[in-house]
Amino acid sequence: MGVTVRRIYADPAAGEGHRVLVDRLWPRGLRKDAGAFDEWLPEVAPSTELRRWYGHRPERYGEFRTRYRAELADGGAARALERLRALAAAGPLTLLTATREPELSHLAVLAELLGARA
Repeated sequence: MGVTVRRIYADPAAGEGHRVLVDRLWPRGLRKDAGAFDEWLPEVAPSTELRRWYGHRPERYGEFRTRYRAELADGGAARALERLRALAAAGPLTLLTATREPELSHLAVLAELLGARA
């Protein structure tokens, strides 16, 4: 499984495979018809409550990771995670976010769960 993580604002590169936006909120400054991705799965993103609590504070990342993994085990988030697993099994998958620090975001957790390559 080849899973990579990128910011939505970066131009697509060759070999990225299926590109999925995994943010709950639409990225600022990005037109809805921009189309630099194949699919949007907002259900797999952290809940609004968890996102606000975390606030991208590095000292909270460990607890964020634990809480987010718990959210992914239930309902729509679990179904969206299964969709990502199926896409990753089918070929290269690129997870996209507007977050400035993907390594301290939900993408790092998703990439870990999906077996991302370095």
